[in-house]
Amino acid sequence: MAIDWMLIWHIIVIGNALFAIITVFRQPRDIAATWAWLLVLVFLPLLGFIIYAFFGRKLPKSKFFRLKGSVKKHVKHELNEEKAMLKKPKDADTPSKKIAWESANMVRMFMNSDTSPLYDNNKIDVFTNGDKLMDQMFDDIKNAKSSINLEFYTFYADKIGKKVLAALVEKAKEGVDVRVIYDSWGSMGTTQRFFKPLFEAGGHAYPFLHTHSNFFDFRVNFRDHHKILVIDGEHGYVGGFNIGDQYMGWSKKFGNWQDCSIRIHGNAIYGLQSQFILDWNATDGKLQINPNNPEMIKKYYPIIHTVGEAVMQIVSSGPDTSMEQIKIGYIKMIEMAKHKVQITTPYLIPDPSVLDALKIASMSGVDVQIIVPDMPDHPFVYRATQYYASQLTKLGVKVYYYNNGFMHAKTVVVDDKIVSVGSANMDYRSFKLNFEINSFTYDEEFGKRMGKIFEEDLKKSTLQTTKMFESESWWLNFKQHFSRLLSPIL
Repeated sequence: MAIDWMLIWHIIVIGNALFAIITVFRQPRDIAATWAWLLVLVFLPLLGFIIYAFFGRKLPKSKFFRLKGSVKKHVKHELNEEKAMLKKPKDADTPSKKIAWESANMVRMFMNSDTSPLYDNNKIDVFTNGDKLMDQMFDDIKNAKSSINLEFYTFYADKIGKKVLAALVEKAKEGVDVRVIYDSWGSMGTTQRFFKPLFEAGGHAYPFLHTHSNFFDFRVNFRDHHKILVIDGEHGYVGGFNIGDQYMGWSKKFGNWQDCSIRIHGNAIYGLQSQFILDWNATDGKLQINPNNPEMIKKYYPIIHTVGEAVMQIVSSGPDTSMEQIKIGYIKMIEMAKHKVQITTPYLIPDPSVLDALKIASMSGVDVQIIVPDMPDHPFVYRATQYYASQLTKLGVKVYYYNNGFMHAKTVVVDDKIVSVGSANMDYRSFKLNFEINSFTYDEEFGKRMGKIFEEDLKKSTLQTTKMFESESWWLNFKQHFSRLLSPIL
């Protein structure tokens, strides 16, 4: 009896399509992601499901944590008073508070969407160089007296990683409470064995949500993309730098690494501390931190005397909520711009709402400038970035390719007054799929400082034009358009 291979093929194709539909629709997704996954699953039989196992599965409900209410309970009472203050211009007694009052709608939006208080009296230091950043971090770690809370997407077991671990071990031996959270995917190759000296010294280090094995977990999405360090509840860091040799500019592949992290001394530390405690309690079920315990409050939320004038909000977002707080923060900043918007991002894959905001700003006469890398670290992501760069260029947005290494900074500066620095890229993954944290600062001095850094980066970048994109090969154009179809899942 002859085998009807055509019939078997039709059965496979139909079965694959039905299974793809069941797989994608069994959990709620936005329309763009739904169609993108159907495209992958239907047109890449078997391979598509392997890709889905890594990139498409949603985080189980049992893994979601909704502890923000209890973790931030100690600051909630401040919100009503601050909302009332925003209605009174007379309370804006400093230049920074005046900017915050002028941005009252944005401030109130974060208060309502993320329970993000407005923290005043902050001093901010900016780091765009890995060596200088780590020198300051090591100095702060060395001077730690009670606690070190460190949380990074990437904590590699390489040269700089071993040096950071050694510094943490030394402080743990001195009796300092040392806690580390790292993402097992972002820290690929780093295992619990690497942190054994820290455990032996009395410290603790765990992968986010206790995901020890990427082989069995498979998930690429819903990762802990935070970069947080809080020392003694007095000094804190947030931004784009991770812990690894490539972030120090020691990688032959990437060369110079251009990034941005900030060091905060002031009340905004409370926001970083609250996020760390939230993540720690979700990760470790035994050594819980109770932020409502008086002793814990004294330890993790000490009274900080006035040190600066910058006014800030610490905003987090993630797949445990549909609010997309950081994304709507970006949109609000762009909408508020009167003169200029300056953006640095390694990945430029805006969803329709962000794309519209950039388009409207540019067509309204606002000078919108964006710096992205001129080299890839993820092929499909880079081609999608090129696609959106070409589309935005047609709309009058000025897109620059950074030529002095890899641009990894995630910053937005509006009119030299409002600044966002944090972990969130300008892409779908940061908006919807990963846990992110950003600072939003209302301060002209800091805004001008960040504007100057952007201008220096422009000198090392090349402005892209429509003619440049039109001269690209048909094959490169095909890769860009194909990658763009995958934007919601990259």
